Amino acid sequence: MEPAILQIGDSLVSTEILTEYFACDYAVCKGACCVAGDSGAPLEDCEPEALERNYNYYKDLMGGKGRSVVESSGFSVVDSDGDLVTPLVPETEECVYSSFDADGNCFCTVERCWMAGRGDFRKPISCWLYPIRVSVLGSGLMALNLHRWEICKCAFEKGKKEGIHVYEFLKEPIIRYFGEDFYNEMEEVASAL
Repeated sequence: MEPAILQIGDSLVSTEILTEYFACDYAVCKGACCVAGDSGAPLEDCEPEALERNYNYYKDLMGGKGRSVVESSGFSVVDSDGDLVTPLVPETEECVYSSFDADGNCFCTVERCWMAGRGDFRKPISCWLYPIRVSVLGSGLMALNLHRWEICKCAFEKGKKEGIHVYEFLKEPIIRYFGEDFYNEMEEVASAL
């Protein structure tokens, strides 16, 4: 059965975002979303400027190949679909802004710097909102859909086990991107479902 679509503000929202469960399970995935995929993280038009503005904070944590790509290709690229995305390290699926600890765990360099109080940009909103994918429709409305990726199967399982819905797990980025009134309306609609 196809999920229903509800309108909240200027957005069409899949009911799966309100009814499905999700909670990142880093202990299992070890940051696989930063090193898997055929394209980099989708970027908003203003985000390459934020990455450039904060680059001095990131570059010492980034791998040498990632720094090399940024310094030769820039802070963003246009992928084969014509979308603005983060660059990938050549011959890998690894985002250039990834970094690894001694155990091979992957971290977002951008977010690590922000969490340490270095820089003013947390991370691309597409990463922060995942597994919600946002697209702009021809009408100007935004469409919010749930994306399912095999590497995040453990996150759907953990969310279900802990009783955390997608929208609840993503409260902070939803409020940051859409506003508190939007989130509150999501809560009201979810409680009525």
